[in-house]
Amino acid sequence: MRSPWDKGLLYGRVCGIMVRVMESTAPIPTHTHTISVLVENKFGVLSRVAGLFSGRGYNIHSLNVAPCEDPHFSRMTIDVNEHGEKLDQVIKQLSKLVNVVEVIDFRSHPTVYREIVLMRVLFGDKKQDILELCNIFGAKVLDATRETLTIEISGGEFRLERFLNLMQDYDVQMLMRSGKIAVIKPNN
Repeated sequence: MRSPWDKGLLYGRVCGIMVRVMESTAPIPTHTHTISVLVENKFGVLSRVAGLFSGRGYNIHSLNVAPCEDPHFSRMTIDVNEHGEKLDQVIKQLSKLVNVVEVIDFRSHPTVYREIVLMRVLFGDKKQDILELCNIFGAKVLDATRETLTIEISGGEFRLERFLNLMQDYDVQMLMRSGKIAVIKPNN
């Protein structure tokens, strides 16, 4: 039986909903849009938001949730594969959910996007090649054993995809992606 890692995909459960938590190094779909949702830090909010998407057949490309500047609230950064009227409908429906304080559509704002990737690589006799690649892309080695390197790289989606595509030549044992996070650029 093949493991999910053989296919480059791994699925997990978030609040009882099956979600993709790691994806292959294939290019990111070109029609993803990012939405920021400020929610009250209460039990069941993530489940309601995820349920809105799955119940309507909308696909979430990535989802990142963490407490924000006020510990009573969390910020969800949701990257969706919808666009046009469907995306407008998603935003309207999100705004109506209980415990949702604010919804920001990043389509109309200049925005800074980042994602973090952690990976463990079995290096064999190619340690120096991997370290050189890390140096070129500004990746950091967080941990090392006699056989493996644990690497962190952050950046925009295209930079990460180029790095991950080059790392396919090596024995990547585990790959974890944070999902996209974003912040609006200031006006000045």
